[in-house]
This record gives sequence, structure tokens and C-alpha cells, in this order.
Amino acid sequence: MTTFIPNAASEVADAIQWALAAEAPLEIVGGGSRRGVGRPQQAEHTLDLSKLSGVTLYEPEELVLSARAGTPLSEIEALLAGRGQELAFEPMDCAPLLLGVEPGHGTIGGVLASNLSGPRRIKAGAARDHILGIHAVTGRGEAFKSGGRVVKNVTGYDLSKAMAGSWGTLAVVTDVTFKVLPAAPTETTLVLPGLLDDAAVAAMTLAMGSPAEVSSAAHLPEGIASKASQMLNGAATILRVEGFGPSVDYRVAHLRDLFGGHGFEEITGDASKALWRALRDCLPFADGTERPVWRISMAPTEGHRLALELRRSVPAELFYDWAGGLLWVRMYDDPEADLLRSLVRRFGGGHATLLRANAAHRAAVPVFEPQPPALAALSRRLKEQFDPKGILNPGRMG
Repeated sequence: MTTFIPNAASEVADAIQWALAAEAPLEIVGGGSRRGVGRPQQAEHTLDLSKLSGVTLYEPEELVLSARAGTPLSEIEALLAGRGQELAFEPMDCAPLLLGVEPGHGTIGGVLASNLSGPRRIKAGAARDHILGIHAVTGRGEAFKSGGRVVKNVTGYDLSKAMAGSWGTLAVVTDVTFKVLPAAPTETTLVLPGLLDDAAVAAMTLAMGSPAEVSSAAHLPEGIASKASQMLNGAATILRVEGFGPSVDYRVAHLRDLFGGHGFEEITGDASKALWRALRDCLPFADGTERPVWRISMAPTEGHRLALELRRSVPAELFYDWAGGLLWVRMYDDPEADLLRSLVRRFGGGHATLLRANAAHRAAVPVFEPQPPALAALSRRLKEQFDPKGILNPGRMG
């Protein structure tokens, strides 16, 4: 077994060209926090990007940051925070859930490869909506670049967005450029206690449709809420409002009036930020085990219906993000993939990803949502163009 640890993009190309000549597939690794997502790797050799690290450009006034793919996400977030800026899509740190360790192991390249976004997804979009450009090397060993350093870039096909969610199966990204945004100076979380799932979804829908400009909405059933924050007890429906102080106060007051004005709690400042980071990283299910955890995206109005039917059939715990459009589901033993995906189809369709499971389960079930025939054909053609010999992360996505 060979592990390549390149220090430059040219060395990435050299490693891939060696793999092509030797017909020896490569597992692509950055910080390793997402290594357990997808089917077990079918590669004996490893391409480790951890030394391909460092911020290469940061222009706060232009809201642009460029970095090498192996740069730790924590390093980038600290740099941005020092200038009052952030990655607005709140990329998930998978280390607590998948590795059972403290956060801080993810890389900026892994952020793009996985396209996982946090609670602000409903307002700010996903990683693919903030990527401006990349440098990468295909499975043919050919270096290319796509996009640039400006927000508007409409010339040709944007290959940087094609890399989002590809999990390292199309090309090895060596450098990324992201759009960054000013962080809100004030945030307040309004807590609506004691709602059942259907009432909570109705409340989140009402809040999202109001003029209060809610940036995040989630529901934590009883037994889950206290695992996200010691400030929560019992079922909690939470609404985040961000911006300048007077504006936040006015909009929170509007929400209070909208819901009757009585018995609601507020969580502010660092406590509010910690709560939403806990949901971003799925900390209620970060228990150090390999019990199956699903990440399901579907219509917000249908998620609680799926949850009711699922609970009637098997033991499961879950909570809601994205105003009900994202369900985090933890099973007790078996992933129950056939049951869960049949329910997803029954309630309007969506995407279900088995984000955590042991190797045997990941080998036995489709980890990623099976694609319809037309999309699957397009994916095959894309793979044939970028990695015809199947050198990069073979088998990971199916």
C-alpha cells in the first residue's frame, strides 16, 4: 500500500498519472472526517491532501477567499471570524458524528466535495452556491481550472459546481475560491416549547412566510432537545433571527405577536450560536457509536408524516432542520433502507443519504439516493469524461 502526500498541485497530477499507469485506484483523503461516508473504498492506495494546505488569497473587501484544498476548515473559520465574516452556508463538521471526536478535522476541499450545509441552508444556499472557482486534476491526470474570483462567471459550463457533492469521484480539487459574507452582529433564537411534530412544522412554515426574515428553523422532539442544548427542556421549536440589534429585536417581537406573545423563551449570543452549531453537526446523535444515521431532504410539509409512519414501524429517533425540509434520523441497529426509501417515495420524494453506519451496512445498501435513469445516465457520462478508468474513490457512490 502506497500513501501519496503531495505538497503541490503538480504532485497530485503525478500521483494520479502513476495510478493510471499502474491501474491502481486511489482513495482521496483530506482531514479524514468524511472518510466513512459512502460505500467502503475499493482502493489499496491513498492520496492524502492534508499537506496541500494554506490560505492563498483573502480579500475581505471583495468578499473572496482562496485556499488549498487541504486547509482545515477551522483555520478558515477563525480567519474569517477575525474580520467579522463567515461561510454563510455553515458547512457541517462531520468529526463528532462520524469519528466520535471533537470538531476540527474537516478541510475546505471536503466541504466542496460533500456539499453539506447547515441550518442556514434555507436562506443562504449550499456550498455549490458559494463556490467561485477551483483548480483540480481529473482522473485522466489532467489539470484544469474553472470559474474565477468574481461572483458573476457565466462563461461556459461551471465545472466547480459539478464538483459539489461528487465526493472525490470526478476529480481531485487542489485549490478552491469561495464567496464569503459578513457575519450578523446579533442573533436571537426564539424557542416555542412543547409542540408536537405536525404543529411544529405548521409553526415553522408560518414563521418562514412572515416578514420576520427567519434565517433558520428547526424542531427538536422531546428527548432530543436537551442533547442539543442544556437550555432546552422538552420538545422545542426554534427560530433564528439574525442581523443588526434593533432589527433583530423588532423581528423577534413580530414573531412573538404572531404566535400569541406568551411563554416563549429567547436564547441569545454565544448560547444561540452553540445551539445552531450543535444542529449543524448533528450533535444529538454524535454518541460515539456506529448506529445508522440518515440525512433526508424532502418537502417540509411531508417530513412529519414520514416520521409518524417510520416510528410506527421501527424504533427511531429524529429531529428536523430547514423548517422541516431536513430530517436527521437515527436507527437502533438495521438501517432499514428499503422501508425508509419507500416512505420517502410515498410522501413526495426526496433524497436519503446514509451518513453513518458500519462498513457491513454501507456495503449492503445504497448509501446515496438511487438516481432516476436519465440522471444516472448523465452521471455515467460525466464520470467517463473525468475519470474513465475509475481511478478516484472507486465504488464510493455506488
